[in-house]
Amino acid sequence: MRVTVLGYQSPYPGPGGATPGYLIETDRVKILLDCGSGVLAQLGKHLPIYELDAMLLSHYHHDHVADVGVMQYGLMVHQLFGQRPADKPLPIFAPALPVTNAQSLVYRDATTFTPITEETSVTIRDVSITFLRTDHGDGDPCYAMRLEANGRVLVYGADSGPGTTWKGFANQADLFICEGTYLDYNLPAKPNGHLSVRQAAELAQSLSCRSLLVTHLFYGYEESQVIAEANAFVAGPVYAARIGLQIDL
Repeated sequence: MRVTVLGYQSPYPGPGGATPGYLIETDRVKILLDCGSGVLAQLGKHLPIYELDAMLLSHYHHDHVADVGVMQYGLMVHQLFGQRPADKPLPIFAPALPVTNAQSLVYRDATTFTPITEETSVTIRDVSITFLRTDHGDGDPCYAMRLEANGRVLVYGADSGPGTTWKGFANQADLFICEGTYLDYNLPAKPNGHLSVRQAAELAQSLSCRSLLVTHLFYGYEESQVIAEANAFVAGPVYAARIGLQIDL
């Protein structure tokens, strides 16, 4: 598997930036995880959107789905141009709630919608995917994703607070993409459905993950700050997310 960071910033993109979105590729499939603000412009540097095989959305907060509507418009146009068959809509896998958000994922012949839960198991060519509901704090479901292909395991943690039960889901992942919304200096006293960089590193170390990608970062953070506060993870490489970063598993 190859992971390409298309966007990682939150709660909004900095100049020239993008909020969360990750391109996952194998020899047989191209999958987009989340589709935040600015993600489509970054995706176009790697492949045309009509070559995507599927899109997975962790939840419906704006920083994770802001480009979904324009993705639908774009796919519709590519179908009109004959670059993507009209009988080949892009399948979108996402939570069933809130209902209004889920209903919006079906658009003409461009996209279809399949709901996900913790009981859902999806196979897209050579990639098997399962889901875990995270502690994101506000009632609407948010799902982490475990992708397995060719003997490798990628876990995308989406948005998650300290109450998520990761054991048995993320243990020994070859790559754990984990949010680090806060640095030490701005970590709220009361948990609010997000982790700090330090907490992400401690979590990945406790799960014996083999590498860690810290993401969901405010655009003003310096990469050196992120790496310094992730020093609790010593089991393997630590990456601070940046647009265009590619990791091969």
